[in-house]
Amino acid sequence: MANLITGRPRLSRRTFLTGLTAARSAVTIGLPPLVSMFNSHGTAYAAGKAEAAIEKRFVFWFNGNGIPERYWIPGETGRDFELTPCLTPLARLRDDVHVITGLDNAAGKGGNHPASMSGLMSCMPFTGRGVGGPSLDYIIAGKLGGESRFRSLQIGVSQESFGGSVNRNMTWSAADRPVPPEELPHKLFDRIFGVHEEAWINRKRSILDTVRGDAESLKKALPKDDAQRVDEHLAGVRDLERAIGNLPPEYRRVDPPEYDGDMRDWPRVAKLQSDLLAYALSTRQTRVASYMLTKCQGIARFPWLGYTTARHHDYTHKDGLAPGADGPAGQRILRDICRWHVEEFAYLVAKLKSIPEGAGTLLDNTLAVFVHEHAEANIHKNNGIALIVAGHASGRGGKIVTGTHSRVTGTVGDLYLTLADGVLDAGLGSFPTATKKLPGLLA
Repeated sequence: MANLITGRPRLSRRTFLTGLTAARSAVTIGLPPLVSMFNSHGTAYAAGKAEAAIEKRFVFWFNGNGIPERYWIPGETGRDFELTPCLTPLARLRDDVHVITGLDNAAGKGGNHPASMSGLMSCMPFTGRGVGGPSLDYIIAGKLGGESRFRSLQIGVSQESFGGSVNRNMTWSAADRPVPPEELPHKLFDRIFGVHEEAWINRKRSILDTVRGDAESLKKALPKDDAQRVDEHLAGVRDLERAIGNLPPEYRRVDPPEYDGDMRDWPRVAKLQSDLLAYALSTRQTRVASYMLTKCQGIARFPWLGYTTARHHDYTHKDGLAPGADGPAGQRILRDICRWHVEEFAYLVAKLKSIPEGAGTLLDNTLAVFVHEHAEANIHKNNGIALIVAGHASGRGGKIVTGTHSRVTGTVGDLYLTLADGVLDAGLGSFPTATKKLPGLLA
């Protein structure tokens, strides 16, 4: 007990603020990492009779339609690699990421989008209807998520409905069994906070009204710094509440199956979804999440980038309206689209880095993996896959090496097994297409 902070309460990470709405619906608001939740080393929870290490989190992030390799893949390897035009949003985070290129999507035979998506998510062949087995995030959630309020969260942004279920989903519980992402911020908010009243959905009241008494009682028992952190946290929840309530009505509708998916401001929705994910991870409501920013073979336009003549997938091929990804104009358009993808990923990574936890930050205990179903977009390339690993989580196999670019030889399955067992301690033992642990990724 010598390593406990004396004179402070020992607050469990399982502490929630709870309350009831006027209609007797239960509300649950998680707490951020507080000083009183950790021992004097700042590396273990001071909760209950036994101290437990800070749990690791996993985020599986997806963007569709591949990349323009010349604008995405660095020319140099090692720590002195130059950030390419697509990767410039990572400039302030380069010490928090590892760019990995050269992998093979070994199960994505055929090269079309469904086959490649199946190989990427599960490392198993496309069945003709859906992904060939459980996706990486679902398997990891089964190993790590049992003690969380949500075993995992599936989050989306694009509401496109083009193609089959393999185009629209990234999480799969088994072959041909998708777990759809929640794409509407107000519905994700309500799921996390446990409120399903129509009046609350319309934001006629504040969710904080239901837990005000519980919050005041807790703050009286906390040291000043933790009480202030609770106030800041609740103010952040209120900001989220207002931001979601201020979305135009079209952002709160469930669209019909034939809907083309165009939205005027995806970045606005994407950041709200990232804020909600960061909240869920920081308050220990989940340890695992998938985040589908765009669809596989996505066909939406990008008005905030000035590209509305054709759709995303059209820009990867020449269709009469789009210039085609193999020409200079098409490559520049894909460059700008993929740079926006990386901007949104960088936003989430920076958000996790800004949240204190123990002796470090939430990012220090997180592994995030950013993938596309193809490498070079136009030719549906399945070898030389490029991806980004972010975070500083460490496991029995070591700690993620960051601040570098590595060209590796192996499969996507090799990478997944290396990270799942080496960093997350998931104990998978094996994974489809994996034959080895990749060197140079962990230290």
